[in-house]
Amino acid sequence: MLIDLSISVQYIDSLKQAKHYILYRNFFNWIQRKKLHKDLGFYTEKGMKMTFFISPTKGRLSFNQVFRDMLAFVNEHPEDSYKLIVGTDSQVRTDVYYVTAIVVLRVGKGGRFYYTKERQRGMISLKQRIFLETARSLEVASRLAGKIMSIGKTDLNIEIHLDVGEQGKTKEIIREVVGMVTGSGFDARIKPDSYGASKVADKFTK
Repeated sequence: MLIDLSISVQYIDSLKQAKHYILYRNFFNWIQRKKLHKDLGFYTEKGMKMTFFISPTKGRLSFNQVFRDMLAFVNEHPEDSYKLIVGTDSQVRTDVYYVTAIVVLRVGKGGRFYYTKERQRGMISLKQRIFLETARSLEVASRLAGKIMSIGKTDLNIEIHLDVGEQGKTKEIIREVVGMVTGSGFDARIKPDSYGASKVADKFTK
């Protein structure tokens, strides 16, 4: 399934932020160059495969419902500090299963999370899986960034947690995937600090 770049760019353009438009357009161009576009098919509100997220306490939620629930959580104690995290992990069986998690943490006081799961048929290399994990996280993070900017809540920064680390085979692609994230305007975390991917998302790939 091909990325619908025209719809994606329309969404990004709606942010009315030239800086973010350029960053995300560069990201989509990167996807095309890496020939990953056939593996991604979740780029619009209406057309996304990842239409629904699961909340452990509230069940199945749309993306907009997730965002409203996050805001309600933050607004309960607006004086506290918060972290907004997006992370993706995958598990290989006969097919590849991807889980993308959104985590909102009230620092030192707990938090909430939501996740969505998708199956990709067939087998791909570890490097391709990590690139696709990163791409899924970037897409969700960009949608969150658009929502956040639309309500003027500039104090909620997004971290993207990557399932890569200095130990093991993924160390060879750390620079490239971190560059994908930081080049798109987000903070990147790797293991052992990328618990959004390696702990939260990983739990639901099983």
